[in-house]
Amino acid sequence: MDYVIQTKELTKTYKVGEVEVHALAGVSFTIERGEVMAIMGPSGSGKSTLMNLLGCLDHPTSGSYTLDGEEVAELDDDQLAGIRNRKVGFVFQSFNLLPRASALANVELPMRYAGVTEGRRDRAAAALTSVGLADRIHHRPTELSGGQQQRVAIARALAMQPKIMLFDEPTSALDPEMIKEVLDVMIELAKSGMTMLVVTHEMGFARAVAHRMYFFDAGLIVESGTPDQIFKNPQEDRTKLFLSQILEH
Repeated sequence: MDYVIQTKELTKTYKVGEVEVHALAGVSFTIERGEVMAIMGPSGSGKSTLMNLLGCLDHPTSGSYTLDGEEVAELDDDQLAGIRNRKVGFVFQSFNLLPRASALANVELPMRYAGVTEGRRDRAAAALTSVGLADRIHHRPTELSGGQQQRVAIARALAMQPKIMLFDEPTSALDPEMIKEVLDVMIELAKSGMTMLVVTHEMGFARAVAHRMYFFDAGLIVESGTPDQIFKNPQEDRTKLFLSQILEH
């Protein structure tokens, strides 16, 4: 198998006063190249902790993590940053754009930090075009809608030509009418063969593009399967309760 991500018994613990909190309590899974995986779960279930580890933003307490053939669990901060710049595109809930810079300059910024010089502006412009913002490249974030700003953030990640795109609830900060335009871009990315891991509660999106789904709770994978299996015939009581609460809203 051609795996982009392999984890084995990945854990993350924190000290809160005298109490040891297990944000992740031993998570093992794989993501094949070109696969789209969706993660759901309640707040505090370990989803964002996992994404930070997979995005090389934090170190696991124990366990192994291989990213595109490189073992990264025990690397130092500088080594992690190097791998993150080369291999991971990360899109957060917040857009994290420089307010005084144009969309083009925002997309170019990570390439500047990574020392990319040749074709940098062309790559940034092409990334913005790919998310439907060819006519907005010189606009500042304050001149863009929330959906457009999130698409700039997606373009910024894509311009680095990552091996995998990580999305941590990318539509949660958007007004309902802006969610579709961001999900449409993500659907096109999935169709293009991009390997993707998406934390989302957008069930329609998960059904449309995800090959597999994982339901998280208390730092563990409680249930996994195809979107149809999870949504239509969940096996675990915790999954059933969570889905019933989502469907009520």
